[in-house]
Amino acid sequence: MSWQRILVALVAAALLFWGHRQYGWPGVAAVAGGLLMWLLLHFTRLMAVMRRAAQRPIGHVDSAVMLNARLQAGMPLVGVTGLAHALGEQVSAEGEQPEIYRWTDPGGASVQARFAQGKLLDWGLKRPGPDGEPGSAK
Repeated sequence: MSWQRILVALVAAALLFWGHRQYGWPGVAAVAGGLLMWLLLHFTRLMAVMRRAAQRPIGHVDSAVMLNARLQAGMPLVGVTGLAHALGEQVSAEGEQPEIYRWTDPGGASVQARFAQGKLLDWGLKRPGPDGEPGSAK
């Protein structure tokens, strides 16, 4: 479990304690309602990204160059999937770390990204050469 998950759990527990200390059980109910709304907001966002991605072929993106320009180190895989509007084609072996995914556009250009623990490490753009052979650029 990462330190961020532990921190979120501690903040939630502290808010629940504060709500009880200040307002009793109605305070706990109010804080729990707020936490539930926060969880539902993130769940709804995740489902919207997955719904959009399910309507596209795996590994397809409209423009690999635009996807390459919008990527930032540390982005979660769900964020990259949201930018590409499609699930990436898994290049690495199943369960292997780091995971490598590729998105290809209709012109043959592709973005290949490496993820460790669901966070973007690095990525590269590959463009086809003038004679149709795959080239490389970053």
